Amino acid sequence: MTNLVTVLGCGFVAYEAHMGDDLMVVNAARVSFSKRSRQFTESDERLLNYLARHRHWTPFAHPQITLTIKAPIFVRTQLFKHKVGLVENEVSRRYVTDSPSFYIPNWRTKPTGGAKQGSDDFLSHAGARADADRLMGDLIHQATKTYEALLEMGIAGEQARAALPQAAMTEWWWTGSLSAFARVVRQRSDQHAQWETREVAQAISDIIAPRYPMSWRALMESR
Repeated sequence: MTNLVTVLGCGFVAYEAHMGDDLMVVNAARVSFSKRSRQFTESDERLLNYLARHRHWTPFAHPQITLTIKAPIFVRTQLFKHKVGLVENEVSRRYVTDSPSFYIPNWRTKPTGGAKQGSDDFLSHAGARADADRLMGDLIHQATKTYEALLEMGIAGEQARAALPQAAMTEWWWTGSLSAFARVVRQRSDQHAQWETREVAQAISDIIAPRYPMSWRALMESR
């Protein structure tokens, strides 16, 4: 069973804990009729599919999952837009002053067709990729030097962190219900979602799926 998935080169999604299983979802639904399943059966699988297909999401909200995620700040910002059924606690640079790590993007070109957001294909020109890497490397070097110099001057970490760019990596615990994480994965796996966020969403799915195989399949297929 998958406990850790590496993403974006220097990030990861890691399993911490979970509560419940497919049978918990079934019994949360069956309690309406004062019934309980003792063992998961084919009829329970049909019930899960019915619940997901007709958007009866509350039975899927009883199981809980806790993950640790390490990703760039801009990916964290997108994921933190998901609030219902989720809670996060993040590493804080008000307290932590170790040397930060950074994400170097797999560069993509700007969107075509007048789109206001997103990107097109991965940058294929080797020279352009090298130039982008060099510019990013220069920025990271200067930002790190500035951050560390501010700390050495006695500047508070909560202010020194302002020198760090969006590419800085951050880490957080993320706990939520099965239904909440399903919403995250469905929305952030869409082809219009940012590629980096899609990579994290896939890793979340890889960790959750084997722990709730019937429920997760029903939730993913229902979209």
